[in-house]
Amino acid sequence: MMTKNKTILIVDDIELNINTLIDIFEDRYDILATTDPSDVFALLETEKVDLILLDILMPKMNGFQVCKKIKENNNTKDIPIIFITAQTDDDSIETAYSIGGVDYITKPFRSIEILSRVSTHISLDEKKQVLEDMVDIKTKELQKLNQELEDTQREIIFTMGEISEKRSKEVGYHVKRVALYSEVLAKKYGLSPKDTALLKEASPMHDIGKVAIPDFVLNKPNILTPEEFEIMKTHAQLGYDMLKHSQRELLKVASIVAFEHHEKWNGSGYPRGLKGEEVSIQGRITAVSDVFDALSSARIYKKAWSRKEIIDYFKEQRGKHFEPKLVDIFFDNLDIFFDIRAKFHA
Repeated sequence: MMTKNKTILIVDDIELNINTLIDIFEDRYDILATTDPSDVFALLETEKVDLILLDILMPKMNGFQVCKKIKENNNTKDIPIIFITAQTDDDSIETAYSIGGVDYITKPFRSIEILSRVSTHISLDEKKQVLEDMVDIKTKELQKLNQELEDTQREIIFTMGEISEKRSKEVGYHVKRVALYSEVLAKKYGLSPKDTALLKEASPMHDIGKVAIPDFVLNKPNILTPEEFEIMKTHAQLGYDMLKHSQRELLKVASIVAFEHHEKWNGSGYPRGLKGEEVSIQGRITAVSDVFDALSSARIYKKAWSRKEIIDYFKEQRGKHFEPKLVDIFFDNLDIFFDIRAKFHA
């Protein structure tokens, strides 16, 4: 005798048929039964059912209708359904399988046959559940590993951004502030939460190419000569070249930011002279963030600009250096930018 740890629901409008099936299965399984197909759904809400034996020709609802409704419910759709019926025509058999039945047994049936087929489907369902559990476990393990990898990437990106910042003797928190400014602009511009997060995490790498710029240019205390400025401009291409081969989404965005944050809306930027929407939205946003932080910060060769000077500059550069929509968003959220600037300062 088998342990009664599986439950079969029998649905048949003729009580004699139900009793016959109970006699066959009661020593092997727990049994639920009903002659009213409309009772099935309430039973399934309160009882754990492992397999359903379902008649087709019944009043109120036929077996096909019952099956369809069960399969439409996410909580019950995976319960195996075996049709037991006197219907032997091909159309009924085809319909039974097409709507989700796992087997089709015609009356009259032999006890040994129905026992064997029910046992087979319950065993298959158990194995399916074991496989699904294994997949779920492995999926969670993979998700955890991916999360750890993404966290490591973020940490590396931010650290590399800080390295480039310190090497160029930038004021502290520059990459942090650029990341936060970029997040504000991305949200207000309408980027998705995913793209906003990616830009926030990638933007600290915008100046990574500066690690390859000679010190005499990078840290010159005076205005650069035209020749020195040409050398400085190469940091955009150098940063892109460092990152462009990665297949990781975060590093792909970082490579774009590094490459395009000095492009301008009117096409007068570098390194490629891209114009308008030829510049990625990531590059356009980082340009606003980077310039605002540069203007509002003191450098070895200049004082920090006043709020009025910054506002005047962005008004003048609307449609030139910067996309007009981004300038408008910047002005609408100016207090947020200055709050970030005040919170994260050297």
